[in-house]
Amino acid sequence: MKALVNTATLEMTFRDEPMAVRLSDDEVCLRIDAVGICGSDMHAYHGHDPRRIPPIILGHEFAGEVVDGTYLGKRFTGNPLIACGVCDYCVQGRSNLCSNRSMVGMTRPGAYAEFMTIPAKCLVEIPTGMSATRAALTEPAATALHALHMAQRTSVRPIQECRVLVIGGGAIGMFMALLLRNYGVRGAVVAETNPLRRKSIVRHAETRAFDPLSESGVTESSCDIVFDCVGSKHTRTAAFKAIRHGGVMVHVGLQDWSSDIDMRKLTLAEITLIGTYTYTMADLRATVAALHEGAFGDCSWVEERPLADGSSAFTDLHEGKSASAKIVLLPH
Repeated sequence: MKALVNTATLEMTFRDEPMAVRLSDDEVCLRIDAVGICGSDMHAYHGHDPRRIPPIILGHEFAGEVVDGTYLGKRFTGNPLIACGVCDYCVQGRSNLCSNRSMVGMTRPGAYAEFMTIPAKCLVEIPTGMSATRAALTEPAATALHALHMAQRTSVRPIQECRVLVIGGGAIGMFMALLLRNYGVRGAVVAETNPLRRKSIVRHAETRAFDPLSESGVTESSCDIVFDCVGSKHTRTAAFKAIRHGGVMVHVGLQDWSSDIDMRKLTLAEITLIGTYTYTMADLRATVAALHEGAFGDCSWVEERPLADGSSAFTDLHEGKSASAKIVLLPH
């Protein structure tokens, strides 16, 4: 089969690879019809993820059709986090925190290929009439949905009443802005350095966007909720500066793995800091329905390219040349 392989830092190679093989009887083989480029795939491409070692087939935002077994001919997206199902977190319904999880595109071959295998328990069926490209958006959109739900549980006031700052206008930031609009939040603003993405956010999410490198955008201690969808030292500092007393800061991105935190403000201002990681199966199923029903808009901002052109897509994202926060690759 053909696959796009991360062969070295800043190097993606489209080449022949052995056919995907089921690792156990409870797995299925999917013909991949669409697969998105995630920020974590970019981290691996940059050589910044020690968990993803080249050569490796990345890709975990997928949609495809089963080509063998019980589900033959049915279309699915799915959960790339493969949970054990028996640890404390799994039995609590928090499989995203599974103590023994593995992951597509990290511990096993991913979806930047014509075919991929995955346990059947990870599958989420795609509604009739839903395009493969839209279905492949489920994973990043579910990350935004999960983070929003975490914030809602903690916020003192309904989110519709809140002043919300989203830091980062990449895919997660864009999905967050779209979701906030759908939830009726009118006091939202997005900080994004890429001018092409700022224009896309204003157009598609109907949300104000500003360049944090040249303007403040929000006043100090003015935001009830801040979603840091980048996760760098600089964005954490900006988030703590923007959050108001009693506010909720939700840390979503993982660009940097460690940094200083303003513990004095965290304590004296009674700020709630939440770390949020991926999603649960319930989040994924809810997100498929939300995407299909139009809760995230028409998704016309998403760019499609052939898998064979995947190397140039990674280069364009690396160099900031793409206006789209999400590029979806089509293997067939």
